Amino acid sequence: MVDSARKVPTLADLEALPPGVKGEIIEGVLHTITRPRVRHQLLGAQVDRHLGPPFGDARGGPGGWWIVPEPGIELPGSPEFSPDLAGWRRVRMPELPADSALTVVPDWICEVLSPSTRRYDQTIKKPFYARIGVAYLWLLDLDAQTLTALRLESGRWVELGTFADETDARIEPFDAVALDVHAWWEAPPAPG
Repeated sequence: MVDSARKVPTLADLEALPPGVKGEIIEGVLHTITRPRVRHQLLGAQVDRHLGPPFGDARGGPGGWWIVPEPGIELPGSPEFSPDLAGWRRVRMPELPADSALTVVPDWICEVLSPSTRRYDQTIKKPFYARIGVAYLWLLDLDAQTLTALRLESGRWVELGTFADETDARIEPFDAVALDVHAWWEAPPAPG
């Protein structure tokens, strides 16, 4: 039961957060964490670079997906949450909204587990994603250098496997193309 005297958080509450603090409103509760550091961001970018061409752009793969890093998603009761990466099958969402919020539950979400986000991602976001019906969840553990892939079945997460050093992994829902998971843990080249 919700306390009627409790203020329901809004997007204005998120905008008022101090620098270095990330906030999300999930099921009417404002959650804050320290903004993830560079290693966390780089790992998400590595995955995006590997999935984008074959699935988002259909270069060397089947296409059919929108892959979006850190999208702001708005659902009833959860006016702002932002996974590290999210994907929508284009058959469910033919176009990305140009000037409005994303309001469709993603088909796939990827979260990078780092020291500042691990507990939050596993205890708050993982059950929330099951409740809203996200079909697939990938948890990338930055320290262990592993990817755990999960599929939602009857409201519960079923583990599909854990991947670390594979160079040709076929992982749902992107199993149409072999993925080089091992390459994700390598540091990207320095710019310039």
